[in-house]
Amino acid sequence: MRGLEWRWRLGVLVLGSLIALPVVAATSVKPRVMLIVPFDASTLDREEQWIGEAIAQVLSLGLAQHPAFVEIERSRLRAYGQPEVWGDAALGQAARAVRADTALFGTVTRRSTELVIQPRLLDVKATGADTVQLEPFAAPEGEQLAKIAGVPVAYARTLKVSLTPAETARIERAAMPTRSLRAFELFARGAIALQRGTQEGNETAVDLLARAIEADPNFVVAHYTLGAVHQMLGNRWKAAAQFRASTQLDAAYPEPFKALGDLFLAAPRRLFDQAVEAYNKAIELRPFYADAHVGLGDARAAKGEIDAAIVAYQKALVFNPVNPKVYLSLGKIYYAEKGLYYESVNAYKKAIELDPQLVEARMGLGEVYEEKGLYKEAVDEYKRVIEVDSAHTGALYNMALVYEKIDPKEAMAHWERYIQLASPLQSEKDWVDVARQHLRKLKGQIKE
Repeated sequence: MRGLEWRWRLGVLVLGSLIALPVVAATSVKPRVMLIVPFDASTLDREEQWIGEAIAQVLSLGLAQHPAFVEIERSRLRAYGQPEVWGDAALGQAARAVRADTALFGTVTRRSTELVIQPRLLDVKATGADTVQLEPFAAPEGEQLAKIAGVPVAYARTLKVSLTPAETARIERAAMPTRSLRAFELFARGAIALQRGTQEGNETAVDLLARAIEADPNFVVAHYTLGAVHQMLGNRWKAAAQFRASTQLDAAYPEPFKALGDLFLAAPRRLFDQAVEAYNKAIELRPFYADAHVGLGDARAAKGEIDAAIVAYQKALVFNPVNPKVYLSLGKIYYAEKGLYYESVNAYKKAIELDPQLVEARMGLGEVYEEKGLYKEAVDEYKRVIEVDSAHTGALYNMALVYEKIDPKEAMAHWERYIQLASPLQSEKDWVDVARQHLRKLKGQIKE
């Protein structure tokens, strides 16, 4: 089927026995799963409201430096609405849905010539949530960046996370990625544009991030983020250039090394060794970087190094026990070579449970169902993919193939929809040709 070839073109491999492999030692720090949302800056002048997003970015950058904190990707909140201001009730509901232990939020107000930052946290429990109010920060003109940089450490102490002087310094350094207020404003505005999750938003973010770099050419995080947006837009060479620029400016920043690993792993040529090297570098710089362990596992698997791949996945789950990407990768491995149907289905379902918007997991689950002749279940998964991404050509293609077996007229409608959507895409050219052959064949059969 097209989906298996398309999604698993790098190859997935024989799964060794998990029981026979050494168990990864538990980390001494229990990860706390957190959700970070923009602070409410609605009482500020319109031109100052970017500060609410800026504080959220500072929290993400700072707390990523410690293994006690695991952040849920904010893009996952789109399924629960995107209010301009997150209140306690809506935030508690969203935090529970994404399996967060804690939600970080707050307010920003103006008092004369200074900003007043009021951090709050929501401690999420099975029966409800408790709100804790931290000590406010007063940020006079000219000191905003320095004051905001202290917010992540305040949260860590409130959550009773013990920090060494070196860890405190690392968090505070990461929480102040530029000394240019103008550059940080443009960066925050770019982050706001990215949260829209649209082509237009991404293109706006490219412009704003480029201007942030103009304001501060040494703004490492802006270089990396611009590369990530180029990657989302399909501009591989521009993405790689920005990632390399950020590594040259700061060789101790792990995110661009992990991003380069992703580029190498998805390259048309088999750049698996380069991917392994990039992921290992990211892990060397931040040993608890869960997504880098996932990438390393995928790269090891692509090279046929099964035991090493599973060890990498195990480590990823130690550092981030709610990482859906690990279960996605395991779902692929379980079924493609080993033929472990139930294990594969359970892994995919776990990934979907953790992130219902993870269309790759739904695609994998649909393909397993299809292979086993469970056509209704396969169609249901492909439909859910299209509900999340109406332009997902792979789901449309696979659904048309399934309908050929159960409803030829419905198959024709889906082939026509796929051809209409995919024809302008150069990457789909060969698949469109195949789809047209299927459509002609079905039309001929129905006429007969």
